[in-house]
Amino acid sequence: MSFTEMLDQAERMGVSGVEVNTCGWSTAPHCKMDDLLGNTSAQKAFKSEFSRRGLEIISLNANGNPLHPTDLKQGEDLKKTIRLAGEMGIKKVCTMSGLPAGSANDVMPNWVVSSWPPETQDILRYQWEEKLIPFWADIVALCKQQGVEQIALEMHGNQCVYNVPSLFKLREVLGPVIGANLDPSHLFWMGADPLIAAEALGEAVYHVHAKDTFLNTPKQATTSLLENGSLMDIPARSWSYITLGFGHGEEWWRQFCYRLKMGGYDGWLSIEHEDVLLNSLEGLEKSVDLLKSVMPSAPADFKPQEI
Repeated sequence: MSFTEMLDQAERMGVSGVEVNTCGWSTAPHCKMDDLLGNTSAQKAFKSEFSRRGLEIISLNANGNPLHPTDLKQGEDLKKTIRLAGEMGIKKVCTMSGLPAGSANDVMPNWVVSSWPPETQDILRYQWEEKLIPFWADIVALCKQQGVEQIALEMHGNQCVYNVPSLFKLREVLGPVIGANLDPSHLFWMGADPLIAAEALGEAVYHVHAKDTFLNTPKQATTSLLENGSLMDIPARSWSYITLGFGHGEEWWRQFCYRLKMGGYDGWLSIEHEDVLLNSLEGLEKSVDLLKSVMPSAPADFKPQEI
C-alpha cells in the first residue's frame, strides 16, 4: 500500500496509532530516513498525515541486528533512527539487542542457548563484554543527546537479549533508557510464560507487540520447540506465528492485559501480523476487534467505601 492508503486503512480499522519501521529487516516503504533527516518541512508533512487522521506515531522501529559482524549498516541505521526520532520529538525507539559473532574471528552471528559445551561461556563473555555492552553504552549516550527516552528491546530468539533475565542484565548495566518490548509470541515458542513475564518486568515494559503463536502439539512432541523449518509450511512446524485469538483465545489475551496493568503498564498494544494463512487486512481487523474487547481503556476509579 501507499503511505496514505496505509494510514487510511488504520483510520478505518479504528486504531489509535501506528508504529513506523525505518530499516533493518523491513524495507521501510513508508519511512525514508534519508529524505526526512534534517528536513523539517518533510518531517512536518509526514507527521501531519497521521495527525489529520487522529493517529499518533507511537514509536520508530529499527528492526534488525545492530551488532551483525559484517553488515555494519544495521547498527548505523539504528543510530540514524534515533537521530530521526529526536528531531521529530518521538520519545521511543523499538529495536533488537543484536547478536554478534562468537569470537573476533567469526563472520556469522552466534546464538548461545546452552551452558555446554564449555566454549559457550567464552562466546557469551565475548559477546556481552566486548560487543553488546560497549555498543549499547554508546547508544544510550546518543539517546540522551537526542532526547529519546526509551529503547524498547524486543526479547526475540537469535538475540543476546531474548528473555527477562537477559533484559534485566543489560538494563542493570546501562540504566532505565533500556526496557522491554514484550512480544508474547516469542516467549511462547521459547517456552516462557508471557503472563508471568509481564508482571515480572513491571516498569521495565516500554512497549508491547500483540502477536500470537500457534503451538502445533503433535509436531512439538517430536521436533520440540527448537524449530528451523520453513515459516511458510505451517503444518510441518511445531510452532507458527498466527493472528491474535487463533493461537490463544480471548480469555488469555484478557489475562495478558490485566497482568500488564498489574505490572504498571498502561501503554500501546502494537499489532504485528505475521500469519501466512490469513489475509493481512482480515487478520488485522480480527486482531483489532479482539483487543478492543479485552483491553482495559478507562482509568481505574475504585475506592473503598467509607464506613
